Amino acid sequence: MEALKQGSDVLFILLGGIMVLAMHAGFAFLELGTVRKKNQVNALVKILVDFAVSTVAYFLVGYGVAYGTSFFVGAEQLVARNGYELVKFFFLLTFAAAIPAIISGGIAERARFWPQLIATAVIVGLIYPLFEGVVWNQNYGVQAWIQSVTGESFHDFAGSVVVHALGGWLALPAVILLGARSNRYRKDGAISAHPPSNIPFLALGAWILTVGWFGFNVMSAQTIDKVSGLVAVNSLMAMVGGTLAALVFGRNDPGFVHNGPLAGLVAVCAGSDLMHPLGALVVGGVAGGIFVLMFTLTQNRWKIDDVLGVWPLHGLCGTWGGLAAGIFGSKALGGLGGVSFAAQAIGSLLGVVWALVGGFVVYGLIKSVTALRLSPEEEYDGADQSIHKIGSTPDREVNW
Repeated sequence: MEALKQGSDVLFILLGGIMVLAMHAGFAFLELGTVRKKNQVNALVKILVDFAVSTVAYFLVGYGVAYGTSFFVGAEQLVARNGYELVKFFFLLTFAAAIPAIISGGIAERARFWPQLIATAVIVGLIYPLFEGVVWNQNYGVQAWIQSVTGESFHDFAGSVVVHALGGWLALPAVILLGARSNRYRKDGAISAHPPSNIPFLALGAWILTVGWFGFNVMSAQTIDKVSGLVAVNSLMAMVGGTLAALVFGRNDPGFVHNGPLAGLVAVCAGSDLMHPLGALVVGGVAGGIFVLMFTLTQNRWKIDDVLGVWPLHGLCGTWGGLAAGIFGSKALGGLGGVSFAAQAIGSLLGVVWALVGGFVVYGLIKSVTALRLSPEEEYDGADQSIHKIGSTPDREVNW
């Protein structure tokens, strides 16, 4: 029976890792459909190569920083318990690799390729796992301190703050240091529209992310005996709430509509194991409204050229999710309890500050050493031709 349990756990978390791995295709197509045609190839290549760099950095450094586990042992030790630690690494790697995938959407169309890969290695190898270990492995006594102050530890079941808020707030310094795309904001005050290049691809990316998210959330239980149908239904309700809110506040705009479910899912991650489904619906709805409002403000009034809106979508909605777990996870609002709003506020604030500092340090140092941004000529030609020497649809076919 024990061997069967171990094998079931390995299969369970492996399937979760595969579902979250598939989400990276969603990141790729969401970015591909949003950027202009001359940057579509770059969007696809970035997501794939960022994942490869993330794997190496997390395997060699990051996983050990977060959980104190080293893979520099014999294979006979690695396959103990049917290799559960290995597939757990795979599952958690897909979370870690989401950070550069998130950032990629904010800095699209004008960031240089190799400097971003350097940033990916540092973020996934050090910045992210330090905070991941604090929250999910009780490193450095931070969780114990929060519990001593508020009566409860910081609760983030599937990463509203640990993954999404961290990714969004890391992206903000990168976006600010890069500056807006050329001709996005004109000297006369006019704003040049840069509409999505392909709504079907954008929608495909959103759908892939949405489906994979049920692995992201449900499989965060990590063992089959802890799986919860409540997590699945809460994820569904938050997704629906985000979609409807984005539809209403975004006035039928397809870009907003397809990012709405993502906003809801970002927000519900932290408390998806605690909330009542109606609470999850409200959390998702608020997140959808936050995304539409703050995307509009950042792009049009504050003139922060965050191409995919990753700071509002992941940074702000993720922070809202951390706080919402302390509100709708309480028994007073139909939740399971065992959570404190004060603890959620402290933990969320720590994540935001850590990401902001880390983002400015990493991207600031890279900018001081080498250029972060494509030259004006390269940006005008597009990242596809400038970096990869080919467009997404070559102008002519070769006849043989």
